[in-house]
Amino acid sequence: MTRSPSLTADLVLEGGGVLGIGHVGAIQVLEDAGYSFPRVAGTSAGSIVGALVAAGMPASRLTEIMATLDYRRFADRSLLDRVPIGGPLLSLLLDDGVFEGDHLREWLGNLLVDECGVETFADLAVDDPASSLPPERRFRLVVTATDVTRGELVHLPWDYERIYGLVPGRQRVADAVRASMSIPFFFEPVTLRGSNGTSSTLVDGGVLSNFPIDVFDRTDGQPPRWPTFGVKLLPVLPMDAAKLLPVVGLVKHGPVALAADLVMTTIVGRDQAHLAKPWVKVRTMQVDTGGVNPVDFGLSRAQATTLFENGRTAATRFLAGWDWQGYLATHRGTEPPRT
Repeated sequence: MTRSPSLTADLVLEGGGVLGIGHVGAIQVLEDAGYSFPRVAGTSAGSIVGALVAAGMPASRLTEIMATLDYRRFADRSLLDRVPIGGPLLSLLLDDGVFEGDHLREWLGNLLVDECGVETFADLAVDDPASSLPPERRFRLVVTATDVTRGELVHLPWDYERIYGLVPGRQRVADAVRASMSIPFFFEPVTLRGSNGTSSTLVDGGVLSNFPIDVFDRTDGQPPRWPTFGVKLLPVLPMDAAKLLPVVGLVKHGPVALAADLVMTTIVGRDQAHLAKPWVKVRTMQVDTGGVNPVDFGLSRAQATTLFENGRTAATRFLAGWDWQGYLATHRGTEPPRT
C-alpha cells in the first residue's frame, strides 16, 4: 500500500435510496484513518450524506443519526395520497410522484442550519486558486440532478447561473439535494424557476449519472494534488416495479410497471460498467448492499446495521490496497501497477 502525500481526498457518493447508509460506514473508516474531504459530490442519497459531510458534520454524528432515524418518515404523503382507494395512483397521475419529499427537505435543512451553520451554498464556498475548477465552481459540495425539461444533467450549484440565471450562493443546499433525490414516480419532481421566468422540471440525478466519479478531475493537464475516492453501492438487479411503487398497488405488468423498471435499471445499473475502467476501479470502494431495495424505507434496524457495517468493510478493504502511485498512473493514461 502506498498512501497519498497527505490524508486528503475529494469524495464522490453514489445514489441509492436507503442504501446510502453504507456511505456513513465508509466515511467513518476514512475519517478514523485521518482523511479530510475538501470537496464532496453526490447523487440522490449520496447528495444527502454528502451535504452533511461537506457542511462539516463528523462521522460520529452521522452514525448517531443513522442509528435513530425513522426512514419511513421520508415516504411522506399529501392528503390526496392518503385516500384509501386510488389516492396514491391519483397523486402519481396528477403530481408525477407518490411521495412529497417535504419531510426530507425540512429534516436536512434543519440539520444543516442547526448543527452545521449551513443554509445556502455561500456557506460552502471555498477559496482555492490552485484548483483547475473555475471560480464559479469552487464550492465544497456539488450535487447532480436531471433537468428533464432541457434534457440534460445539471450540477448544482455550478449550473444555477449558467442555465437558470440564479445566483449560486443564494440557493439553499437542502433545495438542491431535494431535486437530486427525486426518484421518478416515487417522489414528486422539483420545479426550478429561472430568473427570466422559465421553469424546469428536475428529477433524480441518477437518471443520467448516478456515480459522477470524474466530477473533480483536473482539466489543465496537471497531476492531481490528492485523490478522489468514490463510494459505490451495489444493489441487486433486476429491481421489482411493485417494490418501487408499493403503495400504488399497480399490476406487475403493463406500461407503468415497465417504466418503473426502466427507471430503476437506469439509476442503479448503467454506471456499473464504469467499474471495469482502471481510472474508476483504482479509486472506488464497493459496498455490498445485501439485496436491500433502494426504496425500502421500512427496512429493519438489522438491515440498516448491516448496510453500515458493509460500508465499513468496503472502506477498510479499500484502504488496505490503496495505491497512490497506481492512482497517478491512471491519470497519465496508463494501467495502474499491480500490487
